[in-house]
Amino acid sequence: MVKQPLMRRVVLSLLPILAFAVLNFGWKVLLNVLISNAVCFTTEWVFERYKKKKPTESIFVTGTILGLILPPSIPFWIIMVAGFFGTFFAKEVFGGFGRNVFNPAMVGRAFVFVSFPSFMTASWNLGVFPNGWRFWLSPQLMSGATPLRAAKLGMPVAVQDYFKIFWGDIPGSAGETAKWLIIIAAVYLVLTKTASFKIIVSTFGGAVLLAWFFQVLGVSPIGTLQSLISGGLLFATVFMATDPVSAPRTERAKWIYGLLIGSLTIILRTFSAFVESAMFAILIANMFAPLLDLLSQKKVVAK
Repeated sequence: MVKQPLMRRVVLSLLPILAFAVLNFGWKVLLNVLISNAVCFTTEWVFERYKKKKPTESIFVTGTILGLILPPSIPFWIIMVAGFFGTFFAKEVFGGFGRNVFNPAMVGRAFVFVSFPSFMTASWNLGVFPNGWRFWLSPQLMSGATPLRAAKLGMPVAVQDYFKIFWGDIPGSAGETAKWLIIIAAVYLVLTKTASFKIIVSTFGGAVLLAWFFQVLGVSPIGTLQSLISGGLLFATVFMATDPVSAPRTERAKWIYGLLIGSLTIILRTFSAFVESAMFAILIANMFAPLLDLLSQKKVVAK
């Protein structure tokens, strides 16, 4: 196993979010994460062994994130499919760690989201914090819209609903609901120089500006604040947009990269059928990361 202190810090920052998810949704969330890690690690181990190399600790970041960005009630076999697909097609086929263009966890989620939409969006478990430890899976079910989809449909949002969204008392993917814990994790990752604050700030900046602009024009019924704290944008920004492998390396490119992700997220939320569009925005931005680095380097040389 190749030791990677940076990746350990990412996993460490995810543990409070995982603990909250278990207390909110039940013990199945923990098993989801363990299965995801097992499949991702096994896939990488097999292919790295064939190349006479060792797997890296980054695979546990992929496995933990993937387990947290799926619905709590997701069948185990879908987790396995997502783990294998993301690790193999987004990482191993490119040559392994350090060479992948796309974020593996995001690729795995996007694949099962498109392939098995009924399992990803049809029904949601409501949180029962802090009594989730009593259940295998939260018995409270809700069929229909998440807060973000409800907002897109024009349903009003009360002041108390914003507190529920921020705290995590809403249906959604296991690790994306507790916004306050994600913010704490972001502060920790930035202070330890694990995540780029440029990418985080520019992503939120792009999302805020475009969400506000669309709201002023009357194009989107989703409020600016709700655009930030609803859905998976916050989690995706902190843990996947800042992925040091698939993100740009140059400092100037990081600002542009973040703006691209934030803007694309709002555009896709507004005009596409997918309200949970942060994953597609990041994957699109991943494709442009090498070009952004190249253009930024050329500008520096030209001076």
